[in-house]
Amino acid sequence: MFRTSTTRLVVYAASLAFAAASLSAQGGITQPKQGQGGSVVKGAAGTDGSKGDNGLAHCDKPLGAMAVVEPQSEYMLALRRYNLQSPVGLIRMMIQQSNCFIVVERGQGLRNMEQERALAGAGQARADSNMGGGQIVAADFILTPGVVFSENNAGGVGGAVAGVFGGKVGAAAGGLKFKEAQTSMLVADARSGVQVASAEGSTKKADMHLGAGLFGGSAAAAGGGYGNTNEGKIIAAAFMDNYNKIVDVVRGDPSLQRKVGSLKDMAASGGTVKAGAVFNEGDVLVPKIANIKLMASPDDTAKVVATLNRGDELVVVGADKNGYINVQGSTASGWVKITLVQKR
Repeated sequence: MFRTSTTRLVVYAASLAFAAASLSAQGGITQPKQGQGGSVVKGAAGTDGSKGDNGLAHCDKPLGAMAVVEPQSEYMLALRRYNLQSPVGLIRMMIQQSNCFIVVERGQGLRNMEQERALAGAGQARADSNMGGGQIVAADFILTPGVVFSENNAGGVGGAVAGVFGGKVGAAAGGLKFKEAQTSMLVADARSGVQVASAEGSTKKADMHLGAGLFGGSAAAAGGGYGNTNEGKIIAAAFMDNYNKIVDVVRGDPSLQRKVGSLKDMAASGGTVKAGAVFNEGDVLVPKIANIKLMASPDDTAKVVATLNRGDELVVVGADKNGYINVQGSTASGWVKITLVQKR
């Protein structure tokens, strides 16, 4: 009886060693293999730099402003199976950490911004709040992410071990799974709608499930609960691999690079750019009252080139400056105060 028990113990140990060796041959037990290398997304980012972002591509200055949209519903359904939320927050942090793009808010935060502007427009905000039109930074690019991941059961290992122990160890070893995540990122020009960059990313990771079949029900949670964290790490690593490729594409093509300031400059301008009406070239404006002055330059002391009456049409022909907008009237061109005109 003792010899039989000893023999079973030896075979049991050998079987576990075989299972571990098989996992190692597939690519490791605990460490993700992300593309050509790198690590999962972690750390923080601010206007003075970032930390904890090893393996992420970095730029000396931003290449443009980027908006990230939510994945399509089918991707979100797949993620929720593993209790994973939208990856947009993760991607936006990566972008900010890399300093390759300025991240602009286009999600729930934008709806809150619109609410604040509505309050200001209704006179509910404080007089010095400086909240209104003409202050939101335009997106140069729109990034759309996608993700597909799978779990393939390494049944060969489970079958071999089950033959020795009548299925008990096989139940545990049959949980040996080789996980893989594949992601995609599509980048479109926000003005033309033309797709200008695309890339895919991938990550593979071997993991071992040890459940109640081996240790009994009391150990199931501890042994088999690799849980959402591991799934999240796999997908995060794939997105990092993916994003690095996007950076390489845009950084290597000067025609895709836009003129934007540093993140610190853009953040500082958020508190200094004065709110005002938003007029674009080609808009038709009319004075709010009679006897509006059309000036030769955007300055209160400039020469008056014409006096406008209510109903006189003006076409916007240039940008705004110093609270004035460049317009063309029926008899003259010049600059008119933005606060004194409105769209027809």
